[in-house]
Amino acid sequence: MKPVDTAMANAFVAGKVPLSPQTEQLISDRARLLGPAYRLMYEEPLHFVKGEGVWLIDANGRRYLDAYNNVTSLGHCHPAVVEAIARQAGILATNTRYLQDGILQLAETLLATMPEEPGHMMLTCTGSEANDLAWRIARGFSGGTGIVVTQTAYHGITDAVAQYSPSLGPSVDLGRHVALVPAPGDPGAEGPDGFAEAVEYAIAGLRRHGIRPAMLIVDTMFTSDGVRAGPTGFLAPAVEAIRRAGGLFVADEVQPGFARTGERFWGFQRHGVMPDIVTMGKPMGNGHPVAGIVVRPQVVDEFGRNARYFNTFGGNTVSCAAALAVLNVIARDGLQANSLAMGQRLMEGLRSLAGRYPILAELRGAGLMIGAEIRSGGQPDREATARIVNGMRAEGVLISSCGKHHNVLKIRPPLIIDAAQVDLFTETLGRVLEGVSA
Repeated sequence: MKPVDTAMANAFVAGKVPLSPQTEQLISDRARLLGPAYRLMYEEPLHFVKGEGVWLIDANGRRYLDAYNNVTSLGHCHPAVVEAIARQAGILATNTRYLQDGILQLAETLLATMPEEPGHMMLTCTGSEANDLAWRIARGFSGGTGIVVTQTAYHGITDAVAQYSPSLGPSVDLGRHVALVPAPGDPGAEGPDGFAEAVEYAIAGLRRHGIRPAMLIVDTMFTSDGVRAGPTGFLAPAVEAIRRAGGLFVADEVQPGFARTGERFWGFQRHGVMPDIVTMGKPMGNGHPVAGIVVRPQVVDEFGRNARYFNTFGGNTVSCAAALAVLNVIARDGLQANSLAMGQRLMEGLRSLAGRYPILAELRGAGLMIGAEIRSGGQPDREATARIVNGMRAEGVLISSCGKHHNVLKIRPPLIIDAAQVDLFTETLGRVLEGVSA
């Protein structure tokens, strides 16, 4: 199976639309100082100077409803997280080679969110690093190198992890040890047993090439594949298949975790499975760079004996304070329940729009993680998707797109969103759909 080019359908392309002199200058300076590798979103890029709850505020003072950025999942500049970071930075900032209370408090609190005895927490700075560490541990435990991922997966940007992140596009080579499978519901993985059968086939393919399987890693909401929430239970047979082959199941919870789905705290809980390794990042620090893994003791035992693990900034006292504050706010403010309630309200609004606008062809998701598939004449419509995303941006609401055909609206508002803001989102999307459908 060939890797799929999943460059953002709504990416900025120079010269496509007229820009203000100020914006042109910023883009020019960015290219001169930062080089060619960075990318911007939207036909007309945004210049933000402030974040406040669910809002981002640009240099002209215009407020945008941020329904895309799940990094600051408690809302931008949440006062409890800001205060925790500032307080700890003013007391002590040091690493895990010294004894400290904060990392132990964080571990106790984090591990208590898991459905059963999960074992140990290990911290990194980014989700990419967390998936890199999971890969190292899986390789050592299994004695294999083979990795099974979905065909539009994104798991990070380190060299090792980029080799099993096909969404980075054909210019980033997949490793020869990587086997791709269709996302649940895609051709080749249809039906309740289709995904497990695809994983079994991939494992057999690795073995035919003399590659021992090491891990199956999935984002448990299959976000980059177009948000494939799926019926609960379809993941368990695939997990059993990789374990029978001697490999591990790794749940990448960077996007689905931390109460995002509303139904459960972690995405894997929706499927009734317990991973061997859980990786996490982005929302863990609400914008502060902290990430990590939770791993079963027997899985990490040999790795811990044979390889030292140290990360200068992973697990530092300030990062631990930020992550602990995030967990405390989610529990204190009932944000998992809010995610469920507001997600249901948002889905009801989207269903109402789908009844009026056939281009809104399929809705998928759980809680505040929703994918809305755009089709015209029964076919994926990437161009219309880009028009909708950019139209929402022009109306002051931020979303993005994902999926193999670049035709799924990716909707991920902060967990603190309220009913009025959900209704604002729906009303705005209705106006944009009216224009696109005309």
